[in-house]
Amino acid sequence: MILSCGEALIDMLPRTSALGEPAFAPYAGGAVFNTAIALGRLGAPSAFFSGVSNDMLGEILADTLIASHVDTRYLARSDRPTTVAFVKLVNGQATYAFYDEGTAGRMLSTDQLPTLPPEISTLFLGGISLVNDPAASTYEALQAREAATRVTMVDPNIRPGFIKGKETEYRARIERMIARADIVKLSDEDLHWLSGPGDLTALARGILAKGPKLVFITEGAAGARAVTATQDRFVAAQKITVVDTVGAGDTFNAGTLAALHKAGALTKAGIATLSDATLDAALTLGTRAAAITCARAGANPPWENEL
Repeated sequence: MILSCGEALIDMLPRTSALGEPAFAPYAGGAVFNTAIALGRLGAPSAFFSGVSNDMLGEILADTLIASHVDTRYLARSDRPTTVAFVKLVNGQATYAFYDEGTAGRMLSTDQLPTLPPEISTLFLGGISLVNDPAASTYEALQAREAATRVTMVDPNIRPGFIKGKETEYRARIERMIARADIVKLSDEDLHWLSGPGDLTALARGILAKGPKLVFITEGAAGARAVTATQDRFVAAQKITVVDTVGAGDTFNAGTLAALHKAGALTKAGIATLSDATLDAALTLGTRAAAITCARAGANPPWENEL
C-alpha cells in the first residue's frame, strides 16, 4: 500500500453564478491529497495521512477520500478548522491564497504520527505541508523514521511565494528529505529553483548524487523524463486542450507510483534496478493521467477505466 502524507484542504475555485456573478465553489484538494485520490482511482492500494478537521469541511475531505477508494484509517482528526485555499486562474495557470493558521493540518504534531503496518510499502510526501511547522517537521520526522525500511518519494512542489521569508529553513528541510528519499519528483522550475540553471539531465544527476535512486522531471507541455545514474528516459505529453492545470503534477505522481506498484518495483531493491520498460511505463501512465486532469476543471484525476 502507498501512504500519501501531506496537506488536505478545501480549494475554493472560481465560478460564475446563475446570475452572472463571480463566485467560488468548494472542492476537496491539496497536492498530497490529490495524489492519494488519483492513486485510488488508478487502482493502486492507497491510504492517506494528514491532520483533518472534524468540522463539515473535514467531513467533505474524508468522504471524498472514501469515494475514491482511499484508506482513511491514518487520518489524525481534531477539532481545529480546515485549511482553505482560494484559487485564481489566469490562462489556466493557478495561483493561491491560503488560510492556514491554527488548522488541523498546520498544527499536526509528532505525537499524532501513526504506527505503520508492514503492508505500507511506500510513503509519498510533499507539497505545502513541508513549509510550516509544526506539520513540516512532523512529516520530516515520519520520513526519517521510515526511510530505512520503506520506499519514500518526495515532491516538494515548490511555491516561491508561499515560502517567502522562510527560504533558508525550507531549503534545508527539502535537502534533508531529498537525501533520504528513494524517488524525487521535481518540475523543471522546481529543479532550477533548487539547483540553478543548466541542462535538466545534468541537474537531475546532481540530485541523484545526494542519495535518491530515481528522479522524475516534468517539463510542462513538453512531457516528462526519468533519470537514474545510467538512464535518461523521456515521454512526450499528450496534446490536449487545457482547461486548467490544477492537480496535474499530483496526478502525474500517482500515475508513476501506480505503474511502479503494478510492476512490483516499489521496494528498495526494485527502485535501484529499474528497466527502461518500467521507467517508460511509469512516465506514460503519469503523463496520460495528468493530461486528463488538465482537460477538465479542478483537480479531478481520472479513474483507471478512463485511460
